[in-house]
Amino acid sequence: MLQGRGGGKRDQCQPRRTGVAVLRFDFTGLGASDGEFANTDFSSNIDDLVAAADMLRSRYRAPSLLIGHSLGGAAILAAVERIPEARAVVTIGAPFDPAHVTELFSHEAIAKMRAVGEAEVELAGRRFTVRRQLLDDLGAQQMEAAVAALGRPLLVLHSPVDNVVAVDNARKIFDAARHPKSFVSLDTADHLLTNRSDGEYAAVVVSAWASRYLPDGRGDAAEGPGPGRPIEHGTGVLVSERGVGKFRQDITVRGHRLIADEPIGIGDDTGPSPYDLLLASLGACTSMTLRMYAGRKGIPLEHVSVVLEHERTYATDCRDPNESRCRVDRIGRTLHLVGPELSDEQRSTLLQIADKCPVHRTLLGDLRIDTTLASDAPKGQP
Repeated sequence: MLQGRGGGKRDQCQPRRTGVAVLRFDFTGLGASDGEFANTDFSSNIDDLVAAADMLRSRYRAPSLLIGHSLGGAAILAAVERIPEARAVVTIGAPFDPAHVTELFSHEAIAKMRAVGEAEVELAGRRFTVRRQLLDDLGAQQMEAAVAALGRPLLVLHSPVDNVVAVDNARKIFDAARHPKSFVSLDTADHLLTNRSDGEYAAVVVSAWASRYLPDGRGDAAEGPGPGRPIEHGTGVLVSERGVGKFRQDITVRGHRLIADEPIGIGDDTGPSPYDLLLASLGACTSMTLRMYAGRKGIPLEHVSVVLEHERTYATDCRDPNESRCRVDRIGRTLHLVGPELSDEQRSTLLQIADKCPVHRTLLGDLRIDTTLASDAPKGQP
């Protein structure tokens, strides 16, 4: 679970007590985090969340649940499309419009920011220097579209007596989101959940709600929202419409989750296109094959990168001699082999080995695809 917080007094929400591993952090210059708040803006907060998820993905496991408090809740909603493994999202006391933060600034402070570029403001009892870039960035956000395209189960927690972020923000988030979505009122709680019982209650609610969506035995862990029951796919690859946008697809491979889409103009560009994934498959197979061969042969290969491009051309040397023009799909593959001790002969050998990658052979071999209709689902369901 990844929890981004807007700062302030450390609350008492302890979801790890229920067996959930948590990475929790405050944004730069807030709460317990170092750095200068003046050097940040809303976009940098989003980038920080994505960077935290990248770190988890590379060292442990990508986060399955995203939780954001206050402005962190708005940042989570904006960042989720860049964290495809996230199965569910929770906001706590979050503003619907990030520009809501500016309502906490005095008119004099805003005027000074506009005039000289920065001003000192008070938030949650602390003094901060805020620069004009924050105002400009907050005003440029389009949160309604981001919430509508969330494509994940959403839980909204908010207090009806929150005097920092009014509860009407929760209504706007809830109305903009698509099902499945839930709202739970944190009765009598303040914005920072400073009362221990409020934090504990929020933790219990989040844990119970999220258990339906988390993997590894925590509930059903369905393969994402969609019509019908989850589809059994064993060790195969499951591709399923997300139900958000024109062509967005969920891809599940042995518990790993990816997103596929088409570029802007055709789709919404929320993930790589099918051809991008094809190139990625060939590139990954190529790199793995070279690494395996170099390891077996003791070749001093330190690093491999593969750049691939796809294009369609037309040629006259078609399989059908009666066809004057035919389409030819071409994949350009460039190998970047790093190793100061690599000889020219070893580089040449690795170049030849690249063509022996199993995916390469599959693409150029006599490939047959058998398509059948599933018989285990009622009509109208996948």
